[in-house]
Amino acid sequence: MSLPDSKSPRKQAVEPLNHFSVVQLNIGGQLYTTTLGTLRKYPNSKLSGMFSGPLKFQKDGEGRFFIDRDGKHFGAILEYLRTEKLPSKNLLEVHKEAMYYDIKPLVKLLEDTPQLFGETVGRQQFLSRVRNYHENLEVIVRVARAEAMASRFSTIIMCVLKTEDDLARYNDAMDSLDSKKESVVSFGPWNAPASVEDLLDCIKMDIEAKGYKVSLKPHSSDKGFLFRSYGFFYKLTFTWW
Repeated sequence: MSLPDSKSPRKQAVEPLNHFSVVQLNIGGQLYTTTLGTLRKYPNSKLSGMFSGPLKFQKDGEGRFFIDRDGKHFGAILEYLRTEKLPSKNLLEVHKEAMYYDIKPLVKLLEDTPQLFGETVGRQQFLSRVRNYHENLEVIVRVARAEAMASRFSTIIMCVLKTEDDLARYNDAMDSLDSKKESVVSFGPWNAPASVEDLLDCIKMDIEAKGYKVSLKPHSSDKGFLFRSYGFFYKLTFTWW
């Protein structure tokens, strides 16, 4: 029986990763170095789950674990995991990443900040009571883009009805409008203290957040006092160039 060749190559044992193992990350092209213990700080989070058990990540050309996600704000996530220090900048963006990685303590702290509390608790709770709000925004943008052919401006007429009484007068108000009914996008009614002006601010803010340049003002008509007595109509103008 021949003896094994002492010069033949042997497979080196791969040490299992543990709590103190250093890992290198490539998150959408942004590079980070941390430990498994940091990534697993909150065991119930999605981030911890990604780095628990057998790691099945795709790796980049340098052997770094790759996550196909915008990594610009992952540094703020790591800083919180290391120090529990809350970021002071780009809170909306960090909140989005914290939601994705399901880091609940960070999500809760961010939502308690004045910047996010007003947005997530105040404004979004109000908008959730305005029927078809987000769908109507999509309609406005779609119609405005369709009307932008060789024109510098697109104008959308909106009908804003705050109360059920306003809604009951909707047909009469539409009859008083010297515009095609299909060009009018209607909002409301809603059961919340927020005013018509509050809703108009939200509409303008959310459309501008999509990258469009818009202006908003009450819509006037040549049909006299009957039309003006309603005050339901507003003109939203897109400027294209």
